[in-house]
Amino acid sequence: MLKVRDLHLDYGGVVALRGVNLDVAEGELVALVGANGAGKSSLLAAVSGLHRPIRGTVEFQGTDLSRLPAHRVARLGAVLVPEGRRLFAHQTVLQNLLLGAYRQPAEHHDADLQRVYRLFPVLAERASQRAGTLSGGEQQMVALGRALMSRPRLLMLDEPSLGISPKYTQLVFEVLAEIRAGGTTMLLVEQNLAAALALADRAYVLQTGAVVTSGPAAELAASADVRKAYLGL
Repeated sequence: MLKVRDLHLDYGGVVALRGVNLDVAEGELVALVGANGAGKSSLLAAVSGLHRPIRGTVEFQGTDLSRLPAHRVARLGAVLVPEGRRLFAHQTVLQNLLLGAYRQPAEHHDADLQRVYRLFPVLAERASQRAGTLSGGEQQMVALGRALMSRPRLLMLDEPSLGISPKYTQLVFEVLAEIRAGGTTMLLVEQNLAAALALADRAYVLQTGAVVTSGPAAELAASADVRKAYLGL
């Protein structure tokens, strides 16, 4: 579904990605792991169209995304849940969720809302509440629900547990497992390495903007050398 080849990205001359190659098959959950500053979020930004690479290609279901703006990438079904959630704080929970459905026919909205409310019942209770008044965990549910409203073919998540309580972290990962079981393809960046590798099929380890190793997530999690050399564990 997703093929990244020889991807290079910099920010004003500061190198963020160096020749990254990556594949995600349909139905897979692939984790991107590594220390802070390794290039994980930069890779998601390049795939989602937020930053244009200086070299290389990003192919999604046969379409080259590397020169497309973010809104066109999202229209193709590659949807990002960004780090920090990026909600519209003064709009209600319901309004934020419906913004995710802008490219979907109106007749789908009710069924998709009910799906989000089933996954996150508290959002139904908070539907008329301003998003900025929610807790961090509840805001993360809105951000994930907003992405689901777009019916993504590829769901990309950047640090979904960042800044939320252990209780909500557990809930978010339970929902991600359910979404995965339903067949949605996912690319996950997550600081909770144990949780990410337990959920993922495969993982790529990044260091200073390059992929240093990859393989089945369970094997990487069990490797003492990988954990010590690249994951800081």
